Amino acid sequence: MQRPIWAPSAAALLVLLAAASSQARDVLPAPAATYKIAGLKKPAEILVDQWGVPHIYAANQDDAFFVQGFNAARDRLFQIDLWRRRGLGLLAQVFGPAYVQQDRAARLFLYRGDMQREWQSYGPHAQQVANTFVAGINAYVDYVNTHPEKLPFEFRQLGYAPARWQAEDVVRIRSHGLTRNLDSEVARANVACKADLKSDEIRFGLTPKWETTMPEGLDPCLPKDLLKVFQLATQGVKISKDSLQKGQSDAVVIAAAENPEEIAEGSNNWVVAPAKSATGRAIMANDPHRAYSAPSLRYIAHINAPGLNVIGAGEPALPGISIGHNGSVAFGLTIFNIDQEDLYVYQLNPEHSDQYQYQGKWEPFNIITEQIPVKGGKPVAAELVFSRHGPVIFSEPGKNRAFAVRSGWLEPGMSPYFGSIDYMRARNFAEFKHSLLHWGAPTENQVYADTKGNIGWMPGGLAPIRPNWDGLLPVPGDGRYEWAGFWSGDRLPSSYNPKQGWFASANQMNLPDGYPYRERKLGFEWTNNSRFTRISEVLSSLNKVSLEDSMRLQNDDLSIPARRLAALLKPLSAGDAQTQAALNLFAGWDFVERADSAPAALFEVWLSRHLGKAFKAAVLSPAAAEAMGAPDTAVLLDTLEQPQARFGPDAVQKRDQLLLSSLSAAYAELQKLQGSDASQWQWGKLHHNLMEHPLAAAVDEATRAKLNVGPMPTHGGAYSPNQSTYRSSDFLQTNGPSFRVVVDVGNWDNSRAVNSPGQSGDPDSPHYRDLAVKWLKGEYFPLLYSRAAVEQATVQRIRLQPAN
Repeated sequence: MQRPIWAPSAAALLVLLAAASSQARDVLPAPAATYKIAGLKKPAEILVDQWGVPHIYAANQDDAFFVQGFNAARDRLFQIDLWRRRGLGLLAQVFGPAYVQQDRAARLFLYRGDMQREWQSYGPHAQQVANTFVAGINAYVDYVNTHPEKLPFEFRQLGYAPARWQAEDVVRIRSHGLTRNLDSEVARANVACKADLKSDEIRFGLTPKWETTMPEGLDPCLPKDLLKVFQLATQGVKISKDSLQKGQSDAVVIAAAENPEEIAEGSNNWVVAPAKSATGRAIMANDPHRAYSAPSLRYIAHINAPGLNVIGAGEPALPGISIGHNGSVAFGLTIFNIDQEDLYVYQLNPEHSDQYQYQGKWEPFNIITEQIPVKGGKPVAAELVFSRHGPVIFSEPGKNRAFAVRSGWLEPGMSPYFGSIDYMRARNFAEFKHSLLHWGAPTENQVYADTKGNIGWMPGGLAPIRPNWDGLLPVPGDGRYEWAGFWSGDRLPSSYNPKQGWFASANQMNLPDGYPYRERKLGFEWTNNSRFTRISEVLSSLNKVSLEDSMRLQNDDLSIPARRLAALLKPLSAGDAQTQAALNLFAGWDFVERADSAPAALFEVWLSRHLGKAFKAAVLSPAAAEAMGAPDTAVLLDTLEQPQARFGPDAVQKRDQLLLSSLSAAYAELQKLQGSDASQWQWGKLHHNLMEHPLAAAVDEATRAKLNVGPMPTHGGAYSPNQSTYRSSDFLQTNGPSFRVVVDVGNWDNSRAVNSPGQSGDPDSPHYRDLAVKWLKGEYFPLLYSRAAVEQATVQRIRLQPAN
């Protein structure tokens, strides 16, 4: 029998659970710590509760954001320092020459425009908030530089000190945002090159109903490594023993996923009106789905000062709160798929390769040379090339072509999530909606609920106007395909107090009926709607929705694709015992993908490793099938249910044979993975979560075990509300809901949240991994808001005094 890719013993899991639970219980009140800090105007206090959430109390708002920055550095200094270095292109300075190419790529995607316009784009508070926030970070950096014993482990391990920040660092870094559509443009062109655009409908189904066409003058056959620089600019940081020793030519690259759905990041959110709520108050629920890591991408904090009292989650390197509430309104976000990127293809001047054709003339590229500092060596001169549309990511001398990216997120006011410093202050829907009219990135479904019982939905995001094309393929950069400005925020759809008493989004195509999508062409590539389908049917079926219902729904593992495919299998039978055994395994299954489920194991191996390949072979030419990765699951399901459109003569018979043969192959593979006794198969023996620290590959095994959280057997699948997207090669969970929150609007202390694996970035902290078990089991802790409740739960009191 082949050994499973990952199969933890029950005893090992119990040890993990017991250790984490014991660690959580052992959090005891600590003596108050006092810091004297230059830059602080008046005394302030941080009360850390038993779940690691810092509650910041300051005498004024400047001090509040100063302390937020100080505290972010106190808890997550290595993480935010790494974030800054990655974004600014300063990795090679501390990690060596292997990171020069990643630094160069990152510098191409920095904001380089007018800083005055940039600050003004976020509202009147923006620059001051950023100034005070980074002053707080710098205050803690100064503290650890004078108290080296407090320097986080990672800096000591790697032998460098944390850097000081400038306010501009917060907003100029754009490459950490969620990108839109560029990869898909290139993938679509690749299919068109090797086959045709019709075949690409199998790779990614377009919604609303739309058929794209090839832009005039575009050669869709693009160079193989076209996106390498873009991927370097937007990927995380991988640190290993090899990368710390390699030369500049050995750029550190993360291998691309075979299936884009394996790395697709999304979220769920919903709001429930008082008439539909079991509490008689509005409810707001949100669980953003992002890549897993240790420490978590999200950080929960509470900021309290005169005129501001806001709690929830954001990213630790940014000021403010992007998901949570402010005592009047609650707010949460998911991705709304506006297409903000275009790839431009230029014809180069054969006589002068630094010129490209534009409107019948040769136009020079703008070339900037910057020095990239390198640890242990001389600075490296990096040539950064820009066209009128954006950074040039590839040059193809053989065809006299160059390629540049135009992205909405390089416009003023597009720093990802920074715009939350405006909407988190809203007191009613009019203010909330107004603040989102200028929201830039990421493009979001923002949901809203207030203490007066109102609920609403307002998407936000910079939406390019493309007068003569749809943004689905690269276009010639000769002047024929230009953005004509941007749609104003009030041209996006919205909803206020919907009749059904609730509103939800899960990245699905949610443009309302009658919306002029053909004119505005916001985007045609939306996430599979299975999560929304499940959320919708649960919320619709409940007479009243409770907080507990919302928490259960966030952790719901029912797979809509499994239910749809099982319905197709139900009337079938097989002449051979193995295939019939596979069919029998699904009989009576409730389609919930529990970790101990045998049907879930078979279903996921079938879906991710066998059914998609068989489907492509059946409905595509060999060239088209080879040109793409896994097919779009939504298109696959729709086609299998209505096979006449693509299967040709005897469509139902061909469809049924495909289902049976691919299912039989999956059954045989699972026998090799987990043995011949199907009753012993378990999905969790394959599907697992490992929250990796970026330094894990550069340290010894014992240290790695201290830094990483997991592996842990995991339930769920890619298409259930509790999204558990995984890598098909080894079933490692790649992303999902690391942070969950359910807000009882008006009875704030009754709200619930969880962050995984913990709040702290310090591996020695009791809050580094103490929430991982809660997350895995679908449990929450109280998101405390009132000072009295916070005082009762406080385990650490940090006092900050002005130094002068």
